[in-house]
Amino acid sequence: MKIIHSILFFVFIILSGSAQQTTMDDKFDRKLSKMLSGSVPFIYVNELEKIQDKVVLLDARELEEYQVSRLGGAIHIGYDRFNEKSVADIPLDADIVIYCSIGYRSEKIGKKLQKMGYTSVRNLYGSIFEWANQDKPIVNGKSLPTTEVHCYNKKWSKWMTNPKYEKVY
Repeated sequence: MKIIHSILFFVFIILSGSAQQTTMDDKFDRKLSKMLSGSVPFIYVNELEKIQDKVVLLDARELEEYQVSRLGGAIHIGYDRFNEKSVADIPLDADIVIYCSIGYRSEKIGKKLQKMGYTSVRNLYGSIFEWANQDKPIVNGKSLPTTEVHCYNKKWSKWMTNPKYEKVY
């Protein structure tokens, strides 16, 4: 049954035209194209929004970032201190979507997950910045709606462009 579920997940991604989608900002896309290898297949905001409650959503940012803002239902696994124990309870055939600030750290952790044997891992293209830029809901560490987004640092915050959200460092 899990195999069928994973196949259906991949078919949904392919049929929704994910290869043609990008962010809402051409400059951001150019930056991402230089930073991301695509070694972990992408999922895009509009796709994730449709299936968010059907996937295991992993946050590859540091705990401080996660406590300020995160996608609803996300599980914190971190980046600097990531280890296999943080995902030990997740089945290897689970449909996983991983994100960070823009997608770089999540791609690196996604590759580690693939090497660990996880078979259905996607990287949220543009990550939490693009999620917020497309005006999608974000919650804080207490799972309450928030208008704050942790932007990693001031240099990277330029890619968080939705004025509805306050940039936090």
